[in-house]
Amino acid sequence: MSENNNEMFDEEELDNIVYLSDENGNEVAFEFLDLIEYQGDEYVVLLPTDEDDDAGEVVILKVEEIGDDQESYVSVDDDETLQAVFQVFKDKFSDEFNFVD
Repeated sequence: MSENNNEMFDEEELDNIVYLSDENGNEVAFEFLDLIEYQGDEYVVLLPTDEDDDAGEVVILKVEEIGDDQESYVSVDDDETLQAVFQVFKDKFSDEFNFVD
């Protein structure tokens, strides 16, 4: 019997993976951590799956509706909004993650 060297993912892990295109058109994988509502807008909190990225740094993007049942994720330029959304995320998951200030 031969060994299967392919990396295996459980179904739940695959369901939490989101693929986005970077500025160069390359597909980048992120783990979807949460959807946060803040001041009437929705934001996604994503964790890069690439081990070369800064360890543990999350990406927060604003969710924008672009059509029938379609949405787009856009960067957030307002630092106060980013910090507020991240604080909501930290409060919600303080028991699950070890946050470093």
